[in-house]
Amino acid sequence: MLSRVADSLFWMSRYMERTDGILRMLKINYASSQDDIQEFSWKSVLKIFTFLNEADANALAHDTRAVLKYMLIGKENENSVLNIVTLARENGRSVQDHITKEMWQCINDFYHIMRQDKLADLLQREDPITTLDHLIKQGLLYYGTTDVTMARGEGNSFINIGKFLERAIQSTDILDVKFSDINYELDKINDTTYWKYLLMSISGYELYLKTYRGGFEAKNVVEQIVLNDQFPRSVIYSINQLHRYFERLKNERNQPDFQQIDFMIGKIKSQVRFSTSNSIVTAGLHHFLHETKTGLFEIGNQLNHNYFAYA
Repeated sequence: MLSRVADSLFWMSRYMERTDGILRMLKINYASSQDDIQEFSWKSVLKIFTFLNEADANALAHDTRAVLKYMLIGKENENSVLNIVTLARENGRSVQDHITKEMWQCINDFYHIMRQDKLADLLQREDPITTLDHLIKQGLLYYGTTDVTMARGEGNSFINIGKFLERAIQSTDILDVKFSDINYELDKINDTTYWKYLLMSISGYELYLKTYRGGFEAKNVVEQIVLNDQFPRSVIYSINQLHRYFERLKNERNQPDFQQIDFMIGKIKSQVRFSTSNSIVTAGLHHFLHETKTGLFEIGNQLNHNYFAYA
């Protein structure tokens, strides 16, 4: 497979995964804002998913409708859903011969939905939950279509490598920012709604209730999001899947490049797998999450260098 093709498949998938993460976060945080209109702030969401400086984020943080517009259709926001779906479409269009017709149609339809003029009016006048649900379903349609139509070859491997690398980075970022709000003092928040909405934002609430019967505790939240290999959005699950699909790229022609990245993934996988919630907290949650995210970025950079022919 040409490096240009692999690169486009990888980034198409990363952009679609980022879109899904943003939409889910916006939906749950909007619901949370309605429960706590006076105190609620969008600052953590802006910190995770935008490049705004502190002053601009603070100015926007308490205007819900403005945040939704900026995050969904803000052309000046590089990380808005509109701009990200546009980038996903551009990458998909450049490799139409390597994805299925149905996949391309899903991405193209999503793009045209995001460009509709009525979207701005819906966000301003109607219940945003309805709009966000509709957009989330568009993303789910892409995921399902990819799963049932894409051949299980190199292209599919690069798609899944991009997907799970992006997901692992998102989960570490979300956890880090949310705990930074309470200065990493795990016993500081007794309000169960704080943990509830955090878990709901990454679709982990129901699993938490089934796994932990004693109520909400910060250490248990850390354990699920970082260490639960049955949770599809946990850090360890994402790294396991990243490793699984990367191993499928092994062949006799790329041994040195493969071994270098395989070692990097194996190293970070071991660091996470052989940790516990207690050891993570003892060593420092921020330090652990920062080191993990740095390692994931390094893997992404090495993939760019070894497989996508970037300088």
